[in-house]
Amino acid sequence: MPKGVLVDITRCMGCKACQVACKQWNDLPSSNPEFKEGLTSPPDMNGYTYTTVQIEVVKKDNDYTIRSAKRQCMHCEHPACASACFAKALQRDPKTGAVHYYPHLCVGCRYCMLACPFDVPKYQWDKQFPLVAKCQFCFDPEGKYDRLGYGLRPACVDTCPTGALKFGERDELLQEARNRINSDPKYIKKIMGEKEAGGTSWLYISDVPFETFGFRPNLGTRPLPEYSHNFLKWTPIIAVGWGTLLTVLYHYTKRREQVASESGKKDVHM
Repeated sequence: MPKGVLVDITRCMGCKACQVACKQWNDLPSSNPEFKEGLTSPPDMNGYTYTTVQIEVVKKDNDYTIRSAKRQCMHCEHPACASACFAKALQRDPKTGAVHYYPHLCVGCRYCMLACPFDVPKYQWDKQFPLVAKCQFCFDPEGKYDRLGYGLRPACVDTCPTGALKFGERDELLQEARNRINSDPKYIKKIMGEKEAGGTSWLYISDVPFETFGFRPNLGTRPLPEYSHNFLKWTPIIAVGWGTLLTVLYHYTKRREQVASESGKKDVHM
């Protein structure tokens, strides 16, 4: 059964321990120190930062409060990035639910960056041979940085001191989320990721609008690859049809040139 993580925004205190743990476990460079510009640094994921913690001041109950939310790859059940990648550099593991990136297959087209509804994949623009960068869910088929494969929790979950991150089976996490939001009126009656874009492995519950942290409100529940499939399924037919049309035009043009050439020769002899 696919794994998942439940993020309870009401329990996050913005310490960014998850962000530091992610860099340590994945051996990512710390050229951009996590606290260089204060608690809001870096403001977004980049080629060397798989996860960030967004800290926002929110108006709630006629007062202002601070809320924090961890952002990373959502590991969609029907990943648009994998659907858009013709090189198969992005693949979803059905057992863990992790959408893994295979750098040796990547051609650098960056279609995944355009396809992702959560604006997650980033690019290492400063490298001569850049790669796409995103959270791997601490899963690695090659075993180097694998935690899920050995039955361990992701590094970010392991280091969270407040219990804002809970790892487990996705179905069980959904039930846990429903229990929390139904037993406490402070929660918004919605689980972000339950159905959005076909469902994701990372699930969020909150007492402030999800849009506060950049989640799009109009994603819909239909898996995004289904939209592209309606067009891409015609690709072979179009390719064959277009090739046939070009072949016919080629022979037609060539025939006209032959006729014109023979006509010209007759005029000369006359």
